[in-house]
Amino acid sequence: MIDDLVSGVFGPGTAVASRIRLPGGASRETWALDVVDPGGVTHELILRLDSPGAALDAGIGLAGEAALMRAARAAGVPVPGVLAAAGSHILMERVSGETIPRRILRDDAFAEVRPGLAARCGEILAAIHRMPLSSPAPAAPRDDAARAMPPQAAPPVVPDDPLRSWRDLLDLTGQPHPVFELAFRRLADSRPAGGRVTVVHGDFRNGNLVVGPDGIRAVLDWELAHAGDPLEDLGWLCVKSWRFGSPLPVGGFGEYDLLVEAYERASGHPVDRGALRWWETFGVLKWGVICVMQTMRHLTGGARSVELAAIGRRVCETEWDLLEALAREAPG
Repeated sequence: MIDDLVSGVFGPGTAVASRIRLPGGASRETWALDVVDPGGVTHELILRLDSPGAALDAGIGLAGEAALMRAARAAGVPVPGVLAAAGSHILMERVSGETIPRRILRDDAFAEVRPGLAARCGEILAAIHRMPLSSPAPAAPRDDAARAMPPQAAPPVVPDDPLRSWRDLLDLTGQPHPVFELAFRRLADSRPAGGRVTVVHGDFRNGNLVVGPDGIRAVLDWELAHAGDPLEDLGWLCVKSWRFGSPLPVGGFGEYDLLVEAYERASGHPVDRGALRWWETFGVLKWGVICVMQTMRHLTGGARSVELAAIGRRVCETEWDLLEALAREAPG
């Protein structure tokens, strides 16, 4: 399959010199490829494939991801160039840099760039939220299926009510989680007034960013993208799980003010700090539901995986984080 894909892009005589399956990515398989085209030029690529047993996964599909990535690239968002895509795969350029959060937060190689990452995230999110919801995504000549797909053509994860959507997903697992039920009720009672509706990345966080000594080089993993409140992205970036042990609230590398002020300058829209904290708490709940869903894929035999099984351990962490967040926001 891989040989046929790359030959379709670069032509007959293309050779795959190296193929390595990368760790991580519980909902997709990811392969690093070194491909030599017929002219002898080596191309460093990434191939993402659908994983089996993902029936409970919420997402837009790989063809939808490809369409959004092309639209994002046209809007000035740093993303890998997409070479080919269909319903079950995306073939894209491999962007050099680091994605492992603990290295980004601790290694000396990133010491100079770390203080500016929160602000840069604000600028990139502003660019994502400026993406049109109805314009067709630019496409490469080789990919007719993705060329015809505008960003909103894939079903959004949160069409209207994010609380209802994610509660429905939790109900599908058949698993009781009293802390999650409490959080759903408390968030419903304290929901902020609706704001703008934009493209929302849905998984913009430390771990889905390629970082080099010069800063953020690419935004990855667009599978949870949808139309919604742009503050969802800002709140998700601040979820405790994405701090990886750091006391700094924004991705483990910055303060709220750095993110918010950069976003406000770049977008021209003010950020309601109370609404941001609501979306941060919602993000903790959303991550908890995702952990349950991923674990159920392993337990039900959809995709037997030590990684998916280990994600089950994270459910109790999110429950604790939710209880702490709800206690902070409780009146009196």
